[in-house]
Amino acid sequence: MKRRDFGLLAGTSLATAATLRTANAQTAADPALLTSTLTPMGAERAGNADGSIPAWTGGLVSPPLPSNVPTATHLFEDEQPLYTVTADNMAQYADLLTEGTKAQIQKFGLTINVFPTHRTAACPQYVYDNAAKNVTRAQMDPRGGRFGFTGAVGGPPFPIINTADPLVGGAQLIWNHLTAWVGYSDLTLFAPGTVVINGQVILVAGTLSRTVYPYYAPDVTPDNYDGYYSKGHYYDKAPGSVVGQETLVWHSTNVNIHPDIVWILLNGQGRVRKAPDQAYDTPNPEGDGIDNIDEASCFYGNPSEYDWTYIAKKEMLVPYNCNKMLFGNVQDMLGPHFPKPEYVRWEKHRVWIVEANLAPGEHNVNAKRRFYIDEDTWYALLGEGYDAQGNMVKAYYIYNECVPSMPGTIEQSTATYSLQTGNYTFNGNNNYGQFSGAQFLGPQPDTDFEPEEMAAQASF
Repeated sequence: MKRRDFGLLAGTSLATAATLRTANAQTAADPALLTSTLTPMGAERAGNADGSIPAWTGGLVSPPLPSNVPTATHLFEDEQPLYTVTADNMAQYADLLTEGTKAQIQKFGLTINVFPTHRTAACPQYVYDNAAKNVTRAQMDPRGGRFGFTGAVGGPPFPIINTADPLVGGAQLIWNHLTAWVGYSDLTLFAPGTVVINGQVILVAGTLSRTVYPYYAPDVTPDNYDGYYSKGHYYDKAPGSVVGQETLVWHSTNVNIHPDIVWILLNGQGRVRKAPDQAYDTPNPEGDGIDNIDEASCFYGNPSEYDWTYIAKKEMLVPYNCNKMLFGNVQDMLGPHFPKPEYVRWEKHRVWIVEANLAPGEHNVNAKRRFYIDEDTWYALLGEGYDAQGNMVKAYYIYNECVPSMPGTIEQSTATYSLQTGNYTFNGNNNYGQFSGAQFLGPQPDTDFEPEEMAAQASF
């Protein structure tokens, strides 16, 4: 709490004019654009000039599955790569590659297999309806967008980005990423958390995960929304040293009103404790020093330490429709420095580029970050972290999956790469050994997301 309070004071005393300008510099956007030139989520409907990015025609949708049927779907398995990017021909595709991807190709021999682009992203109609309403009802926090927003629920809070003011647009982009559509609730039988050290795959945590996203409740309105966009309850199932531990995490859309909260139940104690340090650049206890708490999912948690700036929108190569990874086994799939190329599908998509720089008075080991946010889903699919000396030290990835029965194209697994050592973390809804990473859609009990119930059910 001290760190957050210090940041608020610093932002108020040193940058009041800038943050107020950023919060209030809203331009009038027309919701009708979401039914004409833009998709219902705010992407460009049209394809690109040469046809390598097709027009969006509704995404990939199939009938809902029963709640006891896994969501993993085989997709585009008969397609062959259009081309492969290696260190030998990287210069030919340089304008389509992020700096982090270039570094991995040059330093560690990453190979990219590029397939035809499929714009699979889709959402239920109520999400589209809410996105249109959010155009006029979303309001950034008066002290600046990095602290959060109010008014928006049930869809991207800012489907039409304000590019006239880069600080406004940047804050809108990171909140769209943090609240990207991932369904309303789900259960994952086993989500392995692994590190790859000197080429060895090590399981550091495997959890049964229950998640609910109050922000996307089918009946959500600004009046009944409780302020937390996600609530996750994670039950450690492996390795043996952590079996029985539980973590409950709530994330807020406005940290000035509702702070993020983490509760932890430790083995055998039968007592639930708040974990005030599980935020920002606190080292991830499951990352062996490779990543920090706010480096999961490219960027995770509270964005208040940074000023966020819209840079550009452009066509780039990104991991996309990586459903094949769902049917592999983590121990076979992970290579010494990255997942084996034959498991990863890359496509050309349009992305929003946003840069984060530390706000006055804030401290984080990453002085600067840059992210590449998919126009169709609002997920940051790639990113980089820079230290105080300006050295690029990390690369971040989201490998997404298409779930037609949801429908949605959502986060599947994530990785943080050390560009100094070549080691990395890999976490996701994947198979590990005898454990199935199967994911199921369907309502989860509300009581599973309350700390009081977590304590009541604890074992001593």
